Amino acid sequence: MRLSTQHSLLSTKRRPIAVDLFAGAGGMSLGFEQAGFDVLAAVEIDPIHCATHEFNFPFCSVLCKSVEHTSGTEIRQRSQIGNQEIDVVICGSPCQGFSLMGKRVFDDPRNSLVFHFHRLVLELQPKFFVMENVRGITVGEHKQILKILIDEFKACGYQVEENYQILNAAKYGVPQARERLFLLGARQDFQLPNYPQPITQPAKPNHKRCKTSILPISPTVWQAIGDLPEVENYSELLHQDWVIAEYGKPSNYAKMLRGIRRVRDDYSGDRQFDSHILSSSLRTKHSLTTMQRFQDTPQGEREPISRFHKLHPAGVCNTLRAGTDKYKGSFTSPRPIHPLTPRCITVREAARLHSYPDWFRFHITKWHGFRQVGNSVPPLLAKAVAKEIILSLNISPVKPRIKYKLGTETLLQLNISQAAQHYYAEKD
Repeated sequence: MRLSTQHSLLSTKRRPIAVDLFAGAGGMSLGFEQAGFDVLAAVEIDPIHCATHEFNFPFCSVLCKSVEHTSGTEIRQRSQIGNQEIDVVICGSPCQGFSLMGKRVFDDPRNSLVFHFHRLVLELQPKFFVMENVRGITVGEHKQILKILIDEFKACGYQVEENYQILNAAKYGVPQARERLFLLGARQDFQLPNYPQPITQPAKPNHKRCKTSILPISPTVWQAIGDLPEVENYSELLHQDWVIAEYGKPSNYAKMLRGIRRVRDDYSGDRQFDSHILSSSLRTKHSLTTMQRFQDTPQGEREPISRFHKLHPAGVCNTLRAGTDKYKGSFTSPRPIHPLTPRCITVREAARLHSYPDWFRFHITKWHGFRQVGNSVPPLLAKAVAKEIILSLNISPVKPRIKYKLGTETLLQLNISQAAQHYYAEKD
């Protein structure tokens, strides 16, 4: 566990408390923070993800270990939660075993992890819980796992919304078509929260708004990334992931992620960062042949050989995926092709398409960086769900007065062995 001195400056009496299980780099953590929660503890087994989470959330205690070997008591003791009541436990458990993209093996050991989520909820006794997973858990034999999980929660005193919903991020202000299951639960002494109502309709090329629809169009790909400096103009980005660069004219969406435009219902703590720095933007050096193939691919279509999807500037991004972990061969999922430049998008461009603000940093390598984005819940989608929990708590969210200093840069530079030593040495 790493605990910043900034931690003691939180106003935990005024802001509800959340615990993030399977936290990854922190997409769910950020969304719930934006809605008004203090995420005071995060459990994550991957030390690279832990280091990134520690960098971006200086007030959160990171437990770098498997949930299988974690207890509710340990979470309380190794964070500033102590004996305080926990308002919500959030969980985005590994989804590859349930994914419609994979083999969907029923006895995949990763599937059993949802029951450790169940165990920790019962040990921590939060007022609410939220579980996110791929829609594949609602299909076929995997649906039985979901039914058992719901029945177990109900038998142990929790209400569960059995009419669970699949939410599309593009309907909540995210420029990406990404569908995920959200399972909501509440203690018997609280009312079940509602699912958030859509606030946008997905942007499509040549989109004509239906006359009966009053929803605005979601941000487009170009509104998300069009103001970012072109990485091909910076040779430094061939060997480092950041550079001082000149940005273009931002859309309202880009202004929000750059911190130029204040968002009325953003209750996250401000971070100290240099807005002139373009980060998480290590370049990919493509061959001339590959670049020509990318150039010849129409926007919105797949490149025939690589099968990479070329983004359409007036549409939304296809679902960003993470690839496999080190136990499955460590391959990277196809990365979208930039809509105008014949290259794959950068980690920062992927982060923009995922609704991460520009202060949020990822591991310096492309492989880990894309894995961290693709594995995570888009913050704006998590925020939409979290706002409904806030309503059920019947509280008025407040914004922290402090401006947080991000972690040390070395946290983003560690290789897997160094990151493991950074955390596991604490046990010695």
